[in-house]
Amino acid sequence: MNRRLAAVLLAVLTVFTFVPIASAQSTPTLSNIRTGQHAGFSRVVLDLSGLPTEHRVSEVTSVSHCASGNPITVAGPGIQEILAVTLIGAAAHDDNGNLTYTGSQNFATPGLQHIRGVALTCDFEATLGVAVGYNNTNSWHRVFTLTSPNRLVIDVGL
Repeated sequence: MNRRLAAVLLAVLTVFTFVPIASAQSTPTLSNIRTGQHAGFSRVVLDLSGLPTEHRVSEVTSVSHCASGNPITVAGPGIQEILAVTLIGAAAHDDNGNLTYTGSQNFATPGLQHIRGVALTCDFEATLGVAVGYNNTNSWHRVFTLTSPNRLVIDVGL
């Protein structure tokens, strides 16, 4: 009797092992990039379906595409420095490879006082890169996340 029960249990477990399980999008995705001018600072907002695992920020003078290594010139006049923001655990496409962000990949921001341009620098292996070009090396910056809705905020000011 124990052998028969063991065989039945093994057969049931085998069936459940091969049943596909529906899952939600595993990596938070970018849906929009918004910009705005506020008193004393300019802002870039990345609208996301969820929050990235982490984000890293560095001040650089040039950027390149993460997969190809090709240099990227951030659009916009008078850019003196670039804030390179890397979102670990985020993408601009879904699990099937469909783009979730279909806006411009590199654009000038003429209505902003401190930020001159924004460019996507990476969408590869759950890493999303964004470059924010600004015109004054004495500028301050802050980068943080907010929820309801989920977004990453990049502020640059003097």
